[in-house]
Formats: sequence, structure tokens, C-alpha cells
Amino acid sequence: MQHLTIVTTGGTIDKIYFDDKSDYKIGSPQIGDILSQLGVAFQFDVIPILRKDSLHMGDEDRALVRSTIEAQPHRHVLVTHGTDTMVETARELAHIKGKVIVLTGALNPARFQGSDAVFNIGCAVAAVQTLPDGVYITMNGRVWDPAKVRKNRDANRFEESNG
Repeated sequence: MQHLTIVTTGGTIDKIYFDDKSDYKIGSPQIGDILSQLGVAFQFDVIPILRKDSLHMGDEDRALVRSTIEAQPHRHVLVTHGTDTMVETARELAHIKGKVIVLTGALNPARFQGSDAVFNIGCAVAAVQTLPDGVYITMNGRVWDPAKVRKNRDANRFEESNG
């Protein structure tokens, strides 16, 4: 892989804490800074299209993600996404041909100590380089088929499902 296209949609991975409101807001995409700090040996571009919690994403947002990916000239695409509706978006992207698309996110903001963000990004980068064309989710140290995974909100992790 010489080039990675990264599409960002918001989600917990990009959340920042505002003390004055005791609230979280979605800030600028963190993945570019993370990859630059790690000194990756490939070129990448970051295309920020949304700054939303995935619970607030609708059909129009998923259509935007799809059309953005379809318009990209490069085969390898990584999407950062909120975890609550990541599976739904991945399923929406399933019919895109000629690309390897990997969605990932974080259960804790990337700016927080002990966040799973860097680990998940690393897994996603490895997956996007080695998998055949298709759509995948990387979370919790695993590569998931979007048709066979769900987020267990009570346990705050991804697990196998029957579809």
C-alpha cells in the first residue's frame, strides 16, 4: 500500500472534553496526528466529512460516506466512525467494488490516557493492507465481517452476531 485514504465522520475517537459544560464535543480528526507521530511508511490523506456522534447519523450521512468513498481514486480506505452505528454504515458500504474499506473507532476519546484509539487505528491500518476487496470493521483487536458483528453496549465491546 502506497496511499491510504482516510474518511472521518466523528464519533468518540475525536471527542474532546469541555470543562465549562461538563460535556463532550467532537473535535478535529485525530488520526492524521496519530499516524504522523507514528512515522508511518505510506502516504495518506484525511477527508473530514462529518463531526457527529454516530447515534445522530442518518441515511443522508451514510449516503455521503458512500459517495465520498466511491469518488476516491485509491483502493485502500479507512473510515473513523462512532461505534454505536458503525455496523449500519459498514453494511451500507458493502456494495462498493474495487476497494478495501475498514471502519474503526474508539470506545474512549483518542486524547484520553489509555484510549483504545491508537491500537484500533493500528489494527485497521494492518487490515486495510492485507485483506481482499470488501468492507470490514476492526475493533477490540479483531477484524469483523459487518454482517456478523454487533456492538454490545452493556459490555462496551464488539462481538459476533447472527446478522
